[in-house]
Amino acid sequence: MSPNEDNLPVIYLKAAELHFSDNPSSVMTVLGSCLSVTMFHRKARVGAICHGLLPKCRERALCSRPCAERAKYVECAIEMMVKLFDENKLKRSEIEVKVFGGADMFSMRLGGKNSISVGRQNIEIAQLTLEKAGMRVIALDVGGTAGRKLFFNTATGDVLMKRLQASIVLADSGTDAK
Repeated sequence: MSPNEDNLPVIYLKAAELHFSDNPSSVMTVLGSCLSVTMFHRKARVGAICHGLLPKCRERALCSRPCAERAKYVECAIEMMVKLFDENKLKRSEIEVKVFGGADMFSMRLGGKNSISVGRQNIEIAQLTLEKAGMRVIALDVGGTAGRKLFFNTATGDVLMKRLQASIVLADSGTDAK
């Protein structure tokens, strides 16, 4: 599978965004500690993908009202995706779920030095939220220290994942070391 072998329209999904569609497209996103969940209903040919930045919203009690930042949080984004499939009367048992990302990129910790990384927290909240919704994960590539680049085909549910390697560029100061 090449990133866009079907010459579909390409959509770049930024952090804190969600895409839900029955129109064929290739959705591309780049992940570090962020987490993407793809959902695909094969019979209806409906797909969804999110790019969650943080595990959960601290204002959870306010979630009953509309929120412009729901896709920013893994927990809220998954709940929103499930709701969209439910509203389209698509059975949860027929939805193919795949989870990617959650790398330990920056040793950034929410909650202090001894807490777990943001990437790990994103993975854990995704697993809990999907389990609570009765969703079955069929593919999982999470954790590690490398970023990932995803291409999600909303017409087939296929995901092409490329692992990204960190690189260091040393700037030439213009002086010779002696």
